[in-house]
Amino acid sequence: MVSRPRLVIIGAGIVGCALADELTGRGWTDVTVVEQGPLFAAGGSSSHAPGLVFQTNPSKTMTEFATYTVNKYSGLSLDGQWCFKQVGGLEVATTPERLADLRRRQGWAEAWGVHGEVISPERCLELWSMLDPARVLGGYFVPTDGLASALRCGEAQARRAIERGARFLPHHTVVGIEQQGGRVTGVAVEVGAEGLEYRVIPADVVVSAAGFWGPGIGAMAGVSVPLLPLAHQYARSEPLAVLEGNPEAVRPILRHQDRDLYFREHGDQIGVGSYAHRPMPVRQEEIGPNGTTMPSVQAFTEEDFEPAWRDAVELLPALKESAYTDGINGIFSFTPDGFPLIGEAPQLDGFWLAEAVWVTHSAGVAKALAEVLVDGRSSFDLHECELNRFEPVHLAPAFIEERGKQNFVEVYDIIHPLQPMESPRPMRTSPFYPRQRELGAFFLEGAGWERPQWFTSNTPLPDDPVRPGGMERDDWAARYWSPIAAAESHHTRERVALYDMTPLKRIEVAGAGAAAFLQRMTTNNVDKQPGSVTYTLLLDAGGGVRSDLTVARLTEERFQVGANGNLDLDWLQRHAPGDVRVRDITPGTCCVGVWGPRARELVQPLTDLDMSHEGFRYFTCKQGYIGHVPVTAMRVSYVGELGWELYTSADLGLKLWDTLWATGLPIAGGRAAFNSLRLEKGYRLWGVDMTPEHNPYEAGLAFAVREDKDFLGRDALSKEITRKLVPLLTAEVVMGKEPVRHGGATVGHTTSAAYGHTIGRPIAYAWLPIDLTTPGTEVEVAYFGRPVPAEVAAEPLFDAKMEKIRR
Repeated sequence: MVSRPRLVIIGAGIVGCALADELTGRGWTDVTVVEQGPLFAAGGSSSHAPGLVFQTNPSKTMTEFATYTVNKYSGLSLDGQWCFKQVGGLEVATTPERLADLRRRQGWAEAWGVHGEVISPERCLELWSMLDPARVLGGYFVPTDGLASALRCGEAQARRAIERGARFLPHHTVVGIEQQGGRVTGVAVEVGAEGLEYRVIPADVVVSAAGFWGPGIGAMAGVSVPLLPLAHQYARSEPLAVLEGNPEAVRPILRHQDRDLYFREHGDQIGVGSYAHRPMPVRQEEIGPNGTTMPSVQAFTEEDFEPAWRDAVELLPALKESAYTDGINGIFSFTPDGFPLIGEAPQLDGFWLAEAVWVTHSAGVAKALAEVLVDGRSSFDLHECELNRFEPVHLAPAFIEERGKQNFVEVYDIIHPLQPMESPRPMRTSPFYPRQRELGAFFLEGAGWERPQWFTSNTPLPDDPVRPGGMERDDWAARYWSPIAAAESHHTRERVALYDMTPLKRIEVAGAGAAAFLQRMTTNNVDKQPGSVTYTLLLDAGGGVRSDLTVARLTEERFQVGANGNLDLDWLQRHAPGDVRVRDITPGTCCVGVWGPRARELVQPLTDLDMSHEGFRYFTCKQGYIGHVPVTAMRVSYVGELGWELYTSADLGLKLWDTLWATGLPIAGGRAAFNSLRLEKGYRLWGVDMTPEHNPYEAGLAFAVREDKDFLGRDALSKEITRKLVPLLTAEVVMGKEPVRHGGATVGHTTSAAYGHTIGRPIAYAWLPIDLTTPGTEVEVAYFGRPVPAEVAAEPLFDAKMEKIRR
């Protein structure tokens, strides 16, 4: 690609305008923005968005997007008019459960660097005197939240981009994405309100920022865009006497999440938005034509809004003197997991997406994508938002619709971090699933897979013998958890258990250049003799940890890679040269982890392989048979015990399980026990404990970096460590994503957390400044607003000499 390519942005809504501004500010000035409607009230979601910007989000990345948006838009104005009005944001609780959740939200904000406070009912009334004092139990207030005028923000950024050389072309309707040899070459448009002129705008890079029109644009490029347009209701009250003479907005933006409502001022009127109604999906063909005044607005359905209005009146009794007016069903974009779609399409080089982005996150997303395009990486952690995170099963139109509708329903719900979607399930099941059900498995879902958390068949096993009562949890930490996990954990440490590892992504890398390719892509030395297994990392261009992998060399030209998900598959496929084949083998294979001190006693009588320590060393692999079943056996362990991962084809998985089970030695272990065991051993979980924000040295993974070889990201690596991932021993079980305090200041945040059944202590890993990572340092974890004492510990917390795993 040339250093400053010809770039076309599709859509002049707030995202397209923000992206043009960010790109031209970085020197990419050959930018053309095409818009099917007029500039800048083009008729998309930006044209009707109420503009509420609440920054707090359970996702650190989404919070940072919003914070950047606030900071950027606060510095904008348009012809003397404000673009962002920092009136603050107030969320009120009318139930004890919501008040507790507001304390959890305040913890997220504190962890991610946003100042917010849980306030009294009296303080809530000072901020919003119209509230019914009998209903409000408290609130959460963020002074830096506020209102963004989407149209003014968009135009102000567009003007700056135009001054730098960008072109904005109204009434240019995209009718095709030109491509050649798997790469985008231009955008075909019809020009004018009547579409009388056809032309092709040459492009090296095309970015679709078309909002809810995104699936249609994607279809032109042969790209699936997992986005569902849904109508969302908004109306205004009639003028209120209590607000007579009021400026456009003075009071904080307001949310009443117990009733799925939000409010903002419009001078002497109150705007009311509702998510309480039924999901109303809108097909691409049902969206109004670009010649209409507002394609993003559909006919208002009063019957859907009536219950919301009654709830609004209950919270704000002053609305009784009014009625609602100017109601709309405005279209917004929802995805199957609630995150935006950012990234380059795998099917078409040069075709990028910036879709499903709300005003709240618009400037942040634009900055992130501009950084990736110009610099090759973003300063934000984008793994939750990358387009190619989805598995093929998640791209089914029926799945996109069902999950999108459910995300609409749950937009203001109190969601537990382990709470799964209930439908459609089951989607993906391992060959062991029938036996797991017979054993009474309690399933949660991950990447579409049914994943056992514990097994009721293990109920008769002894309770926690290390520290009776040490597993006590509050109601929140006890959800989606069972004390059976303690029994499974102890059985693993003392005997042997089977763990279903089938959901682990498995990638085959093969061909004459496979070894050289993986050697160049990863940080450790994987160019070893067949039969070797290597733990290694993928880094991005800035030296951040993009993923961690186990690479098994099966033959001279064939490797099996244990990865974290579809992003790893996409990354390897994008970089693979012509003499290397990269393919996902997960659907056709399965894996069971056989772990515990009696693992060898279980497996050796069933196999033709020498399973002795001398005959089968740690981090090696062999191919042989377990009973009648051909397996690839890898001596690796994610729980810190002796054992193997046994891989076979999906059709023989059930036979493998039954062969192992027939010995009478193992139990089945679930993910709750698994998580406890791996934290005791200090094993990281990518995407939770470390992300591209972190380098290997601060993540405690220096052992996986061979500094004497060349690899992607090596030149950007720095050994300077200002922070570090460390284990905390906490006074009670926490959940992760809580702020960590020291000396009255917020100094970091937790990542993974669980009760360590072997050591008899709750564990929470946390990112802390380097000067606070000495074992014995005392800190506090703020859990639902309560200080929980904790101390930094030395790792690993269990079997520091690796005696149990190498026996």
